[in-house]
Amino acid sequence: MDWAATPLGSTEQWPAALKIHLNLILNSPESMYLLWGPELLFFHNDACAPTLGPRRDAAMGARMPELWSDVWDQVQPFAEQALNGQPYHCEDMPLTMARYGAIERTWWSFSFSPMIDEHNQVVGLFCVTNETTRRVLDQRALRASEQRRLDLIADLERQVVERAHERGLTWQVSPDLLSIMTSDLHFETTNPAWRLTLGWTDEALSRFAFSDLIHPEDVARSQEAFGALGRNHPVLNLENRYRRKDGSYRWLSWVAVPEGGKLYCSARDITAEKQQAEALRRAEEALRHSQKMEAVGQLTGGLAHDFNNLLMGVSGNIELLKNRVAKGRTDNLGRYINAALEGSRRAAALTHRLLAFSRRQTLDPRPTDVDHLVEGMAELIRRTVGPAIAMDVIGTPGLWATLVDAHQLENALLNLCLNARDAMPDGGQLLIESGNKILDDIEARELEMPEGRYVALCVSDNGTGMSADVVKRAFDPFFTTKPIGMGTGLGLSMIYGFARQSGGGVQIRSAVGKGTQVCIYLPVQGEAIAFSPDTPLQEQPPGPVAGGETVLVVDDEPTVRTLVAEVLTDLGYRVLEAENGGAALEILQTRQTIDLLVSDVALPGGMNGRQLADAARSVRPGLKVLFVTGYAENAALGKARLEPGMHVLTKPFSIPALGERVKGLLET
Repeated sequence: MDWAATPLGSTEQWPAALKIHLNLILNSPESMYLLWGPELLFFHNDACAPTLGPRRDAAMGARMPELWSDVWDQVQPFAEQALNGQPYHCEDMPLTMARYGAIERTWWSFSFSPMIDEHNQVVGLFCVTNETTRRVLDQRALRASEQRRLDLIADLERQVVERAHERGLTWQVSPDLLSIMTSDLHFETTNPAWRLTLGWTDEALSRFAFSDLIHPEDVARSQEAFGALGRNHPVLNLENRYRRKDGSYRWLSWVAVPEGGKLYCSARDITAEKQQAEALRRAEEALRHSQKMEAVGQLTGGLAHDFNNLLMGVSGNIELLKNRVAKGRTDNLGRYINAALEGSRRAAALTHRLLAFSRRQTLDPRPTDVDHLVEGMAELIRRTVGPAIAMDVIGTPGLWATLVDAHQLENALLNLCLNARDAMPDGGQLLIESGNKILDDIEARELEMPEGRYVALCVSDNGTGMSADVVKRAFDPFFTTKPIGMGTGLGLSMIYGFARQSGGGVQIRSAVGKGTQVCIYLPVQGEAIAFSPDTPLQEQPPGPVAGGETVLVVDDEPTVRTLVAEVLTDLGYRVLEAENGGAALEILQTRQTIDLLVSDVALPGGMNGRQLADAARSVRPGLKVLFVTGYAENAALGKARLEPGMHVLTKPFSIPALGERVKGLLET
C-alpha cells in the first residue's frame, strides 16, 4: 500500500496513534477502515477494498464525506456519535448507494469506535464493516418462500375442507346411484338417489347382494362383468335392468372400480334413453318398411308397364300368326315371327337389367385391361354420341389390372356415354378417363366400400348437370328425369348393381349447369395377369354331331327341359332328362355313358345345380357341366370361380347359342 500518496505527507510525519492503528488493521482478514482527524480522512485495509467498487483507486486518504457522499447523510449521525466518545454498532443496516453508477439498495453490518491519542483526545474513528446484502436478500427470499409454503398449506387445507364438503354434497344431491360395496358384492353405503330412483333405503339395500336385484335375463352377463373386479379390472358401462321396490325394472349403466378391498360404484338411470332408442328403432323400421314399399311400388309399376308393352308385342304377333295359319294364309308369316322374337329379346334385356340392379346377374369376370377395353370402344362411342360432341380419352400408363365381366363393363361405359350425350343436347365435351385410386377410410365409408386399391373408370360431361336431390335418387330403378319414352330409368341402376356385384361401387359428382362425372370403381386384381383378346361366340347353328354324345338335361320347368332336349336331339345328341337334383343323381350313379351335364342352377328338393355338379364330379371326375340359369346368385354357383370344364349360359338364350356352347364344351 502506497501510504506516501496520502495528504499527510511521508509516513515519518504521521502521528504515532495513526501508525499504531494502521498497523493493527493492515493484516486483519476483516474489512476495516480508519477515519482520521477533523476531516475524517479515509484509510482502509486490503479486505475492505472489494466493497469500494469503482471508487477504490481514489479512496486512500480521501475525505469520508466526499468519498462516500451517496451514503454519508445516512451514516453521519452515527459517526458523530462515535466522535463524541460513544461507540456505535449495527446489524444489517440498509444503505442506498450509487457504487456502480446506478442506485442500489445494500445492507451492512458495521461499528464505529473512537480513536484516543496519548492525550486522551478523540482523533478519529475505527470502523469494522461487512456487507451483508447477499445474506439479507437470501434470508428475505427464504422467509418469503417459507411464507408461501405456509400459505399453500393453509390453502390446501382450506381446499380439502371445501372439497370434502363438496364431495359430501355431491353424494347427497347426485342423481346418479352412488354406492360402496364390499368385495363380496354386498351394499355397504348408498346415496339418497337409490331411494329416489328405485325406492330402496340404505337399510334395505344393506340386506341385498348386487345380483339379488338384477333382471333374470341380465344376471349371467352382469356377474361376468363384475367378476372382472376380482381380477382388479374396472367395470365400465355395464348395462342391466335393476328391480325397483315396486317390482318394476329400470335400466342402469354401471361403472365400478376396485380400491382397497372395496368397490366404488356409480350407476346412471338410462331407462328413458333406452325407451327413446327403442322408439327410434321402431320409427326407423317403419320408415324403412315405408321406403321399401315405395321402392317396390315404383319397381313393380315400372316393371309392369315395360313388360306389358313387351308381352303385348309378343302375344299380339303370335295371335296374328295363329289367325293367319288358321285361315291358310302363309304369306308374310316371318314378319310376325320376327316381331315376336324381338319382343322376347327385349324382355330378356329388361330382365337382365333388373338382375344387374339387384346384383344377382350371372357374371363372367376375367382379367381385364380397362384402358384396352376403352380403346376398343372409342370409335363406336364417337359414332354414337355424334359430331356435335367432342370426345377425349385419357388412359393411365401402368394402370392396375382388374377382374371384371368385360361385356358388362362395356355396356356400363356405353350407357354412361349415352347419358352424357343426352345431357348435352346442344353439343359439348365428353371425357373418358381411367386411373389408379387408393380409397382411404373416409372415402371408403362414403362409397360404402372396403378400403384398398381400385381401378377408376370415369365419364365426364359439361352438360345440364343434376341437383343434389336427383343425385340421391339416380340409382333408384325406373327413376328418370327424361321425357316419357326417352329412357327406362334402369341404366344407372344397372351400372350400380353391376359395380357392387363386382366388388366395387359407383360415385356421382354433379352440379346444375356445370356437368356430371360418374366414376365406376373396380377392385384391383391381386396377382399379375396376362391379357388376351376375347373371341366372341358366333351364333351359327352347328350341324348334326357325329357320334351322338349323351347329354343329361336337368330342369324343374317342363317346357324349358323339353325345349332343350328337343334342340339337342335335333342336333344329333342322345338326351336324358331329370326334373331335380335327386333324380339326376340317380342317373349319374348308373353305368350309362354321360358326356355333358346341362343343369339349371335353381333346382327344388334341397340340391341346387352347383351342388349337383359337385356331387356328379365325385361320381364322374372331370364331367363337363353347363349351367343354364335365368336367376343366378353367386352363392348358388359358389364364391370362387367356376372350375375348369364348368360354364354358364344365361336364360333366355337362342337355339344357336345353346348348340354352339354345347358343341364347344364337348370338343374341348
